Amino acid sequence: MSDAEATAPRSSWRFAGRDEDDQPSLREVNSTIAVPSSGVWFRRLFAFMGPGYMVSVGYMDPGNWATDLAGGAQFGYTLLFVIMLSNLMAILLQALAARLGIATGRDLAQACRAYYPRPVNFVLWIACELAIIACDLAEVIGTAIALQLLFGIPLIGGAILTALDAFLVLLLMNKGFRYLEAFVIALLIIIFSCFAIQIFVAAPPAGTILHSMFVPSSEIVTNPAMLYIAIGIIGATVMPHNLYLHSSIVQTRAYERTEKGKRDAIKWATTDSTIALMLALFVNAAILIVSAVAFHNTGHQDVAEIDQAFELLSPLLGLGIASILFAVALLASGLNSTVTATLAGQIVMEGFLRLRIPNWARRLLTRGLAIIPVVVVTALYGEKGTGQLLVFSQVILSMQLPFAVVPLVQFVSDKKKMGNLAIPRGVAALAWVVAAIILVLNFKLLYHTMFGVG
Repeated sequence: MSDAEATAPRSSWRFAGRDEDDQPSLREVNSTIAVPSSGVWFRRLFAFMGPGYMVSVGYMDPGNWATDLAGGAQFGYTLLFVIMLSNLMAILLQALAARLGIATGRDLAQACRAYYPRPVNFVLWIACELAIIACDLAEVIGTAIALQLLFGIPLIGGAILTALDAFLVLLLMNKGFRYLEAFVIALLIIIFSCFAIQIFVAAPPAGTILHSMFVPSSEIVTNPAMLYIAIGIIGATVMPHNLYLHSSIVQTRAYERTEKGKRDAIKWATTDSTIALMLALFVNAAILIVSAVAFHNTGHQDVAEIDQAFELLSPLLGLGIASILFAVALLASGLNSTVTATLAGQIVMEGFLRLRIPNWARRLLTRGLAIIPVVVVTALYGEKGTGQLLVFSQVILSMQLPFAVVPLVQFVSDKKKMGNLAIPRGVAALAWVVAAIILVLNFKLLYHTMFGVG
Protein backbone atom coordinates (compact mmCIF):
# COMPACT_ATOMS: atom_id res chain seq x y z
CA MET A 1 0.00 0.00 0.00
CA SER A 2 1.34 3.42 -0.92
CA ASP A 3 1.68 6.32 1.50
CA ALA A 4 -1.25 8.09 -0.14
CA GLU A 5 -3.47 5.01 0.19
CA ALA A 6 -2.33 4.36 3.73
CA THR A 7 -3.30 7.79 4.92
CA ALA A 8 -6.97 8.46 4.28
CA PRO A 9 -7.68 7.68 0.60
CA ARG A 10 -10.15 10.13 -0.88
CA SER A 11 -12.50 7.36 -2.04
CA SER A 12 -13.34 6.56 1.59
CA TRP A 13 -15.27 9.82 1.84
CA ARG A 14 -18.89 9.62 0.80
CA PHE A 15 -18.80 12.81 -1.29
CA ALA A 16 -15.18 12.68 -2.39
CA GLY A 17 -16.07 13.38 -6.00
CA ARG A 18 -17.49 16.82 -5.21
CA ASP A 19 -14.48 17.84 -3.21
CA GLU A 20 -11.68 17.47 -5.72
CA ASP A 21 -11.46 21.26 -6.06
CA ASP A 22 -11.45 21.93 -2.32
CA GLN A 23 -8.82 24.34 -1.08
CA PRO A 24 -6.56 23.47 1.88
CA SER A 25 -7.79 24.55 5.28
CA LEU A 26 -6.72 28.17 5.98
CA ARG A 27 -5.06 28.15 2.58
CA GLU A 28 -3.30 31.50 3.14
CA VAL A 29 -1.15 29.96 5.91
CA ASN A 30 -1.32 26.24 5.06
CA SER A 31 2.17 24.63 5.05
CA THR A 32 3.88 28.00 5.56
CA ILE A 33 5.92 27.15 8.66
CA ALA A 34 9.10 25.18 7.95
CA VAL A 35 9.80 21.96 9.83
CA PRO A 36 13.42 20.76 10.06
CA SER A 37 13.85 17.25 8.68
CA SER A 38 16.75 16.51 11.01
CA GLY A 39 18.54 17.87 14.05
CA VAL A 40 17.99 17.73 17.81
CA TRP A 41 14.48 16.88 19.03
CA PHE A 42 13.98 20.32 20.55
CA ARG A 43 14.21 22.03 17.15
CA ARG A 44 11.49 19.80 15.78
CA LEU A 45 9.29 20.32 18.83
CA PHE A 46 9.80 24.09 18.59
CA ALA A 47 8.68 24.02 14.95
CA PHE A 48 5.38 22.42 16.01
CA MET A 49 4.86 24.59 19.12
CA GLY A 50 2.06 27.09 18.70
CA PRO A 51 -1.23 25.41 17.71
CA GLY A 52 -1.51 23.71 21.09
CA TYR A 53 -1.18 27.03 22.90
CA MET A 54 -3.81 28.62 20.68
CA VAL A 55 -6.14 25.75 21.49
CA SER A 56 -5.38 25.96 25.23
CA VAL A 57 -6.83 29.49 25.27
CA GLY A 58 -10.32 27.99 25.03
CA TYR A 59 -9.78 26.10 28.28
CA MET A 60 -9.06 29.21 30.34
CA ASP A 61 -11.43 31.70 28.73
CA PRO A 62 -13.69 33.98 30.83
CA GLY A 63 -16.54 31.49 30.58
CA ASN A 64 -14.63 29.09 32.88
CA TRP A 65 -13.66 31.59 35.55
CA ALA A 66 -16.97 31.86 37.42
CA THR A 67 -17.25 28.08 37.78
CA ASP A 68 -13.72 27.77 39.14
CA LEU A 69 -14.28 30.70 41.52
CA ALA A 70 -17.51 29.22 42.85
CA GLY A 71 -15.96 25.77 43.23
CA GLY A 72 -13.03 27.08 45.29
CA ALA A 73 -15.10 29.44 47.43
CA GLN A 74 -17.77 26.88 48.31
CA PHE A 75 -15.81 23.64 48.57
CA GLY A 76 -12.15 24.51 48.98
CA TYR A 77 -9.73 22.21 47.17
CA THR A 78 -12.12 19.26 46.73
CA LEU A 79 -12.93 19.90 43.07
CA LEU A 80 -9.30 19.97 41.97
CA PHE A 81 -9.71 16.32 41.00
CA VAL A 82 -12.52 17.30 38.62
CA ILE A 83 -10.30 19.92 36.99
CA MET A 84 -7.55 17.32 36.54
CA LEU A 85 -10.00 14.76 35.08
CA SER A 86 -11.54 17.25 32.67
CA ASN A 87 -8.10 18.32 31.51
CA LEU A 88 -7.13 14.72 30.72
CA MET A 89 -10.31 14.40 28.64
CA ALA A 90 -9.40 17.58 26.78
CA ILE A 91 -5.88 16.31 26.05
CA LEU A 92 -7.31 13.17 24.44
CA LEU A 93 -9.89 14.93 22.26
CA GLN A 94 -7.50 17.64 21.09
CA ALA A 95 -4.94 14.98 20.16
CA LEU A 96 -7.64 13.32 18.05
CA ALA A 97 -8.47 16.64 16.36
CA ALA A 98 -4.80 17.16 15.46
CA ARG A 99 -4.58 13.59 14.16
CA LEU A 100 -7.62 14.10 11.91
CA GLY A 101 -6.18 17.25 10.34
CA ILE A 102 -2.72 15.79 9.74
CA ALA A 103 -3.82 12.35 8.53
CA THR A 104 -6.59 13.44 6.13
CA GLY A 105 -5.51 16.95 5.14
CA ARG A 106 -9.00 18.10 6.10
CA ASP A 107 -10.14 20.08 9.10
CA LEU A 108 -13.19 18.79 11.02
CA ALA A 109 -15.59 21.05 9.10
CA GLN A 110 -14.26 19.86 5.73
CA ALA A 111 -14.41 16.25 6.90
CA CYS A 112 -18.07 16.66 7.89
CA ARG A 113 -18.85 18.22 4.53
CA ALA A 114 -17.13 15.38 2.70
CA TYR A 115 -19.02 12.69 4.59
CA TYR A 116 -22.49 13.81 5.68
CA PRO A 117 -25.46 14.66 3.40
CA ARG A 118 -26.07 18.34 2.65
CA PRO A 119 -29.02 18.79 5.09
CA VAL A 120 -26.97 17.32 7.93
CA ASN A 121 -24.06 19.61 7.11
CA PHE A 122 -26.36 22.62 7.14
CA VAL A 123 -27.54 21.74 10.65
CA LEU A 124 -23.94 21.17 11.79
CA TRP A 125 -22.91 24.53 10.35
CA ILE A 126 -25.75 26.44 12.04
CA ALA A 127 -25.03 24.74 15.38
CA CYS A 128 -21.34 25.55 15.12
CA GLU A 129 -21.96 29.18 14.20
CA LEU A 130 -24.24 29.56 17.22
CA ALA A 131 -21.53 28.04 19.43
CA ILE A 132 -18.90 30.45 18.11
CA ILE A 133 -21.19 33.42 18.71
CA ALA A 134 -21.93 32.11 22.22
CA CYS A 135 -18.22 31.73 22.90
CA ASP A 136 -17.61 35.23 21.58
CA LEU A 137 -20.36 36.45 23.87
CA ALA A 138 -18.51 35.13 26.92
CA GLU A 139 -15.30 36.76 25.71
CA VAL A 140 -17.00 40.14 25.19
CA ILE A 141 -18.46 40.00 28.69
CA GLY A 142 -15.16 38.92 30.26
CA THR A 143 -13.16 41.60 28.46
CA ALA A 144 -15.75 44.27 29.30
CA ILE A 145 -15.68 43.29 32.99
CA ALA A 146 -11.86 43.42 33.00
CA LEU A 147 -11.87 46.90 31.40
CA GLN A 148 -14.40 48.07 33.98
CA LEU A 149 -12.36 46.68 36.90
CA LEU A 150 -9.05 48.09 35.65
CA PHE A 151 -10.04 51.42 34.12
CA GLY A 152 -13.59 52.13 35.30
CA ILE A 153 -14.98 51.87 31.74
CA PRO A 154 -18.75 51.11 31.83
CA LEU A 155 -19.71 47.64 30.66
CA ILE A 156 -21.45 48.96 27.56
CA GLY A 157 -18.40 51.01 26.57
CA GLY A 158 -16.09 48.08 27.21
CA ALA A 159 -18.24 45.77 25.10
CA ILE A 160 -18.14 48.23 22.20
CA LEU A 161 -14.35 48.60 22.53
CA THR A 162 -13.91 44.86 22.03
CA ALA A 163 -14.80 45.37 18.36
CA LEU A 164 -11.32 46.86 17.87
CA ASP A 165 -9.66 43.48 18.32
CA ALA A 166 -10.87 42.56 14.82
CA PHE A 167 -8.20 44.82 13.38
CA LEU A 168 -5.54 43.50 15.73
CA VAL A 169 -6.17 39.93 14.58
CA LEU A 170 -6.16 41.03 10.94
CA LEU A 171 -2.82 42.81 11.39
CA LEU A 172 -1.19 39.78 12.99
CA MET A 173 -2.52 37.36 10.36
CA ASN A 174 -1.14 39.56 7.58
CA LYS A 175 2.31 39.45 9.19
CA GLY A 176 2.31 35.66 9.32
CA PHE A 177 0.88 32.86 11.44
CA ARG A 178 3.92 32.76 13.70
CA TYR A 179 3.19 36.38 14.75
CA LEU A 180 -0.33 35.37 15.73
CA GLU A 181 1.00 32.44 17.74
CA ALA A 182 3.57 34.69 19.43
CA PHE A 183 0.83 37.13 20.44
CA VAL A 184 -1.24 34.32 21.96
CA ILE A 185 1.74 32.84 23.83
CA ALA A 186 2.74 36.28 25.17
CA LEU A 187 -0.73 36.76 26.66
CA LEU A 188 -0.63 33.22 28.06
CA ILE A 189 2.65 34.07 29.80
CA ILE A 190 0.95 37.13 31.34
CA ILE A 191 -1.95 35.00 32.60
CA PHE A 192 0.43 32.36 33.96
CA SER A 193 2.62 34.96 35.69
CA CYS A 194 -0.34 36.70 37.33
CA PHE A 195 -1.59 33.49 38.88
CA ALA A 196 1.89 32.23 39.77
CA ILE A 197 2.37 35.36 41.91
CA GLN A 198 -1.01 34.91 43.56
CA ILE A 199 -0.34 31.23 44.28
CA PHE A 200 3.02 32.16 45.83
CA VAL A 201 1.36 34.72 48.09
CA ALA A 202 -1.58 32.47 48.96
CA ALA A 203 0.88 29.70 49.95
CA PRO A 204 -1.63 26.81 49.86
CA PRO A 205 -0.64 23.50 51.55
CA ALA A 206 1.12 21.49 48.84
CA GLY A 207 0.22 18.12 50.35
CA THR A 208 -3.49 18.93 50.47
CA ILE A 209 -3.37 20.26 46.90
CA LEU A 210 -1.77 17.09 45.53
CA HIS A 211 -4.12 14.84 47.48
CA SER A 212 -7.21 16.71 46.26
CA MET A 213 -5.96 16.67 42.67
CA PHE A 214 -5.22 12.93 42.43
CA VAL A 215 -7.59 11.36 44.99
CA PRO A 216 -11.31 11.94 44.38
CA SER A 217 -13.69 12.59 47.24
CA SER A 218 -16.98 10.69 47.41
CA GLU A 219 -18.62 13.99 48.36
CA ILE A 220 -18.27 15.13 44.74
CA VAL A 221 -21.05 12.66 43.86
CA THR A 222 -23.06 12.63 47.10
CA ASN A 223 -23.29 16.43 47.58
CA PRO A 224 -25.80 17.78 44.99
CA ALA A 225 -24.42 21.31 45.08
CA MET A 226 -20.86 20.07 44.58
CA LEU A 227 -21.94 17.69 41.83
CA TYR A 228 -23.61 20.56 39.97
CA ILE A 229 -20.43 22.66 39.96
CA ALA A 230 -18.37 19.57 39.03
CA ILE A 231 -20.64 18.99 36.05
CA GLY A 232 -20.19 22.64 35.12
CA ILE A 233 -16.40 22.29 35.19
CA ILE A 234 -16.40 19.15 33.01
CA GLY A 235 -19.18 20.39 30.78
CA ALA A 236 -17.30 23.59 29.98
CA THR A 237 -14.01 21.81 29.41
CA VAL A 238 -14.18 20.93 25.73
CA MET A 239 -14.98 23.97 23.62
CA PRO A 240 -16.58 22.73 20.37
CA HIS A 241 -14.84 25.31 18.19
CA ASN A 242 -11.45 24.18 19.52
CA LEU A 243 -11.82 20.83 17.77
CA TYR A 244 -12.44 22.54 14.42
CA LEU A 245 -9.62 25.00 15.11
CA HIS A 246 -6.98 22.43 16.07
CA SER A 247 -7.68 20.17 13.11
CA SER A 248 -6.93 23.12 10.84
CA ILE A 249 -4.01 25.01 12.35
CA VAL A 250 -1.81 21.90 12.73
CA GLN A 251 -1.69 21.94 8.92
CA THR A 252 0.21 25.25 8.94
CA ARG A 253 3.38 23.17 9.40
CA ALA A 254 5.24 22.08 6.25
CA TYR A 255 5.71 18.45 7.28
CA GLU A 256 6.12 15.77 4.64
CA ARG A 257 2.71 14.64 3.35
CA THR A 258 3.70 10.96 3.51
CA GLU A 259 2.70 8.37 6.10
CA LYS A 260 6.08 8.66 7.82
CA GLY A 261 5.92 12.46 7.78
CA LYS A 262 2.37 12.46 9.08
CA ARG A 263 3.20 10.05 11.91
CA ASP A 264 6.04 12.30 12.94
CA ALA A 265 3.80 15.38 12.74
CA ILE A 266 1.10 13.70 14.83
CA LYS A 267 3.67 12.87 17.51
CA TRP A 268 4.96 16.44 17.78
CA ALA A 269 1.53 18.07 17.48
CA THR A 270 0.22 15.85 20.28
CA THR A 271 3.23 16.74 22.44
CA ASP A 272 2.64 20.43 21.77
CA SER A 273 -1.05 20.34 22.72
CA THR A 274 -0.41 18.18 25.80
CA ILE A 275 2.17 20.61 27.18
CA ALA A 276 -0.06 23.59 26.41
CA LEU A 277 -3.10 22.02 28.05
CA MET A 278 -1.06 21.38 31.19
CA LEU A 279 -0.61 25.17 31.29
CA ALA A 280 -4.39 25.50 31.06
CA LEU A 281 -4.65 23.00 33.93
CA PHE A 282 -2.39 25.22 36.04
CA VAL A 283 -4.47 28.33 35.34
CA ASN A 284 -7.82 26.68 36.10
CA ALA A 285 -6.43 25.00 39.20
CA ALA A 286 -4.85 28.30 40.28
CA ILE A 287 -8.18 30.14 40.02
CA LEU A 288 -9.79 27.49 42.24
CA ILE A 289 -6.87 27.39 44.70
CA VAL A 290 -6.68 31.18 45.09
CA SER A 291 -10.44 31.25 45.54
CA ALA A 292 -10.24 28.52 48.18
CA VAL A 293 -7.50 30.31 50.16
CA ALA A 294 -9.00 33.79 49.89
CA PHE A 295 -12.70 32.99 50.24
CA HIS A 296 -13.41 29.46 51.51
CA ASN A 297 -10.96 29.69 54.39
CA THR A 298 -12.11 33.19 55.43
CA GLY A 299 -15.87 32.72 55.57
CA HIS A 300 -16.69 34.14 52.12
CA GLN A 301 -18.08 30.94 50.62
CA ASP A 302 -20.77 32.82 48.70
CA VAL A 303 -18.34 34.46 46.29
CA ALA A 304 -19.20 33.37 42.75
CA GLU A 305 -18.96 36.49 40.58
CA ILE A 306 -15.81 37.88 39.00
CA ASP A 307 -16.36 41.42 40.32
CA GLN A 308 -16.83 40.08 43.87
CA ALA A 309 -13.52 38.24 43.64
CA PHE A 310 -11.79 41.39 42.37
CA GLU A 311 -12.98 43.45 45.34
CA LEU A 312 -12.03 40.88 47.98
CA LEU A 313 -8.77 39.36 46.73
CA SER A 314 -6.34 42.08 47.80
CA PRO A 315 -7.61 42.54 51.38
CA LEU A 316 -8.04 38.82 52.00
CA LEU A 317 -4.68 37.76 50.54
CA GLY A 318 -2.87 40.75 52.02
CA LEU A 319 -1.33 41.66 48.67
CA GLY A 320 -2.17 45.11 47.32
CA ILE A 321 -1.83 44.15 43.66
CA ALA A 322 -3.64 40.78 43.89
CA SER A 323 -6.90 42.20 42.52
CA ILE A 324 -5.04 44.04 39.74
CA LEU A 325 -3.23 40.85 38.74
CA PHE A 326 -6.55 39.04 38.68
CA ALA A 327 -8.11 41.65 36.37
CA VAL A 328 -5.05 41.80 34.10
CA ALA A 329 -5.19 38.01 33.68
CA LEU A 330 -8.90 38.26 32.88
CA LEU A 331 -8.25 40.94 30.24
CA ALA A 332 -5.47 38.85 28.68
CA SER A 333 -7.79 35.83 28.69
CA GLY A 334 -10.57 37.75 26.94
CA LEU A 335 -8.24 39.18 24.30
CA ASN A 336 -6.65 35.81 23.65
CA SER A 337 -9.96 34.06 23.25
CA THR A 338 -11.04 36.44 20.49
CA VAL A 339 -8.16 35.22 18.31
CA THR A 340 -9.31 31.60 18.46
CA ALA A 341 -12.94 32.57 17.84
CA THR A 342 -11.91 34.53 14.75
CA LEU A 343 -9.99 31.62 13.23
CA ALA A 344 -12.62 29.06 14.19
CA GLY A 345 -15.28 31.17 12.49
CA GLN A 346 -13.27 31.33 9.29
CA ILE A 347 -12.52 27.59 9.37
CA VAL A 348 -16.15 26.63 9.94
CA MET A 349 -17.54 28.92 7.25
CA GLU A 350 -14.99 27.84 4.65
CA GLY A 351 -15.14 24.17 5.62
CA PHE A 352 -18.91 23.73 5.60
CA LEU A 353 -19.88 26.24 2.91
CA ARG A 354 -16.72 27.00 0.93
CA LEU A 355 -17.81 30.59 1.53
CA ARG A 356 -14.90 33.01 1.73
CA ILE A 357 -15.35 36.57 2.92
CA PRO A 358 -12.63 39.01 4.00
CA ASN A 359 -11.26 38.25 7.46
CA TRP A 360 -12.10 41.73 8.77
CA ALA A 361 -15.72 41.38 7.60
CA ARG A 362 -16.03 37.93 9.17
CA ARG A 363 -14.59 39.18 12.44
CA LEU A 364 -16.75 42.30 12.65
CA LEU A 365 -19.85 40.25 11.82
CA THR A 366 -19.21 37.68 14.54
CA ARG A 367 -18.17 40.28 17.09
CA GLY A 368 -21.17 42.47 16.25
CA LEU A 369 -23.55 39.57 16.86
CA ALA A 370 -21.93 39.11 20.29
CA ILE A 371 -21.73 42.82 21.24
CA ILE A 372 -25.36 43.67 20.47
CA PRO A 373 -26.89 41.31 23.09
CA VAL A 374 -24.38 42.45 25.72
CA VAL A 375 -25.16 46.13 25.12
CA VAL A 376 -28.94 45.58 25.08
CA VAL A 377 -29.01 43.35 28.17
CA THR A 378 -26.65 45.63 30.13
CA ALA A 379 -28.74 48.69 29.25
CA LEU A 380 -32.00 46.99 30.28
CA TYR A 381 -31.01 44.81 33.22
CA GLY A 382 -27.60 46.03 34.40
CA GLU A 383 -24.67 43.90 35.49
CA LYS A 384 -26.88 41.11 36.87
CA GLY A 385 -28.38 40.60 33.42
CA THR A 386 -24.89 40.37 31.96
CA GLY A 387 -24.08 37.55 34.37
CA GLN A 388 -27.20 35.67 33.32
CA LEU A 389 -26.26 36.20 29.68
CA LEU A 390 -22.87 34.60 30.41
CA VAL A 391 -24.66 31.52 31.79
CA PHE A 392 -26.88 31.40 28.70
CA SER A 393 -23.84 31.45 26.42
CA GLN A 394 -22.47 28.37 28.20
CA VAL A 395 -25.80 26.59 27.67
CA ILE A 396 -25.56 27.24 23.93
CA LEU A 397 -22.04 25.81 23.91
CA SER A 398 -23.24 22.69 25.72
CA MET A 399 -25.96 22.15 23.14
CA GLN A 400 -23.45 22.24 20.28
CA LEU A 401 -20.86 19.92 21.80
CA PRO A 402 -22.30 16.61 20.45
CA PHE A 403 -22.15 17.98 16.91
CA ALA A 404 -18.36 18.30 17.18
CA VAL A 405 -17.28 15.43 19.45
CA VAL A 406 -19.26 12.59 17.85
CA PRO A 407 -18.09 13.22 14.23
CA LEU A 408 -14.50 13.63 15.42
CA VAL A 409 -14.36 10.31 17.25
CA GLN A 410 -16.25 8.62 14.40
CA PHE A 411 -13.77 9.83 11.76
CA VAL A 412 -10.52 9.06 13.61
CA SER A 413 -11.77 5.56 14.51
CA ASP A 414 -12.52 4.69 10.86
CA LYS A 415 -9.63 2.93 9.12
CA LYS A 416 -11.26 3.55 5.72
CA LYS A 417 -10.86 7.29 6.27
CA MET A 418 -7.65 7.40 8.28
CA GLY A 419 -5.79 4.44 6.79
CA ASN A 420 -2.94 3.22 8.99
CA LEU A 421 -3.23 6.43 11.05
CA ALA A 422 -6.60 5.45 12.53
CA ILE A 423 -6.52 5.22 16.32
CA PRO A 424 -6.23 1.73 17.89
CA ARG A 425 -9.39 0.04 19.17
CA GLY A 426 -8.44 0.62 22.79
CA VAL A 427 -7.98 4.34 22.24
CA ALA A 428 -11.22 4.44 20.25
CA ALA A 429 -13.10 2.78 23.11
CA LEU A 430 -11.64 5.29 25.56
CA ALA A 431 -12.54 8.18 23.26
CA TRP A 432 -16.16 7.02 23.01
CA VAL A 433 -16.32 6.68 26.81
CA VAL A 434 -14.95 10.21 27.25
CA ALA A 435 -17.36 11.53 24.63
CA ALA A 436 -20.28 9.80 26.37
CA ILE A 437 -19.30 11.19 29.79
CA ILE A 438 -18.98 14.73 28.48
CA LEU A 439 -22.26 14.53 26.57
CA VAL A 440 -24.24 13.07 29.48
CA LEU A 441 -22.90 15.66 31.90
CA ASN A 442 -23.58 18.47 29.44
CA PHE A 443 -27.17 17.34 28.95
CA LYS A 444 -27.62 17.10 32.73
CA LEU A 445 -26.19 20.60 33.17
CA LEU A 446 -28.39 21.90 30.37
CA TYR A 447 -31.51 20.30 31.90
CA HIS A 448 -30.69 21.69 35.32
CA THR A 449 -30.08 25.18 33.92
CA MET A 450 -33.25 25.28 31.82
CA PHE A 451 -35.68 23.62 34.25
CA GLY A 452 -34.01 24.23 37.61
CA VAL A 453 -34.00 20.61 38.69
CA GLY A 454 -31.11 18.25 39.35
